[in-house]
Amino acid sequence: MKYIIKTENISKNYGKIKAVDGVSLEISKGEIYGFLGVNGAGKTTTIRMLLGMIKASEGEAFLYGERVSPGKKHIWKKVGYIVESPYSYPDLTVEENLEIVRRLRQLSDRKTVDEIITRLKLSPYRKRKTRNLSTGNLQRLGLAKALLHKPEILILDEPSNGLDPAGIAEVRKLLIELSNRGVTIFISSHILGEISKLVSRIGIIHQGQLIQDIKKEKLEEFREKRLLLSTCQPEEAKKVLVRSGFKVRENKEGNLEIKDQKAVEHPEKIAEILVRAACPPTLLSVKKEDLESYFLRLIGITGGDVE
Repeated sequence: MKYIIKTENISKNYGKIKAVDGVSLEISKGEIYGFLGVNGAGKTTTIRMLLGMIKASEGEAFLYGERVSPGKKHIWKKVGYIVESPYSYPDLTVEENLEIVRRLRQLSDRKTVDEIITRLKLSPYRKRKTRNLSTGNLQRLGLAKALLHKPEILILDEPSNGLDPAGIAEVRKLLIELSNRGVTIFISSHILGEISKLVSRIGIIHQGQLIQDIKKEKLEEFREKRLLLSTCQPEEAKKVLVRSGFKVRENKEGNLEIKDQKAVEHPEKIAEILVRAACPPTLLSVKKEDLESYFLRLIGITGGDVE
C-alpha cells in the first residue's frame, strides 16, 4: 500500500453549487500534508468526505487502501480527527469528557486519560467544566480526544484556532514528533505561514478545485524575489538602470524595485552600475515574497476574490 490517504476525483455538489470539484490527493505514511484555502474553499467538505461524514457526489476516498464507506467501521480505530470546532459536553469536566471518549474507544487502560491530559498541558483544568474553558483550551481538549487512542492517521481541521503563539508552537512540535513516529497527518488551514513550518507538502484548494500540490521545498522556487533600492537621485537611477536593460518600478514607499533574476542574484552589479553613474544606492536589499502574499497571489491568478 503506497498511500495512506487517497482521493480520486472526489466532488461534492449541493444543488447547483460545487463545493468540491474533482480533488485527487495521495498522502504517504508519516507525511504531514497541509491543505490550504480561504474560508469556503472546500477544505472542511473534503475532510468530511474523507471521514465518511458526508457522501461524495462523485469520486472516492480511501484510507489504508480501503474505500471509505458506512460499513467499514474498523477503519476509524486508527483515525483521530478534529472537524471545525471541537465538541465537548459543557457540563462535564475535562477529565469526564476524556473518560467518555476512552470508553467509547474501548480503551482498557485508564492511564491513557492521565497521559493525554499531561501531554496537552490540561492538568490545571482537569476538574473544570468545559463550558468554562477558553477557546484555546477547548482546542487542546479537542486534540486530546483526537490523540487519546494513539491513531495512525490524524485529520485536523484548523487545529490552531484559539491557541496563543506558545500553544501553536507546542502543537507544531507535537505533530512533528508524531510524524517522525510514522503518524500520517492531514491538516487544513488558511494560514500558510504557520503551516509552512510544519508540513512536508502543501495542497492549495480554491473554489473547490485543487490548484496546486507541491513539496514545501519546491515552494521556494515559486516565491517572487525582488531587489529593493533607494538613492538620492531616484529618477536618474531609474533611467540608468532601464538603459542597462532592467525593468524598474517605483513602489508606494518611493523605493525602486527590480524583479529581474540577474539583479536579484547579483545586487552588487546594480550597485556598481549606479556608483559609476554617480547615483550611489543608499539602500540595496533582496526581498522574498512572504508565504501569505504568495498564497493570495496564487488564488488571485485563478480569478478568485480575496477578502
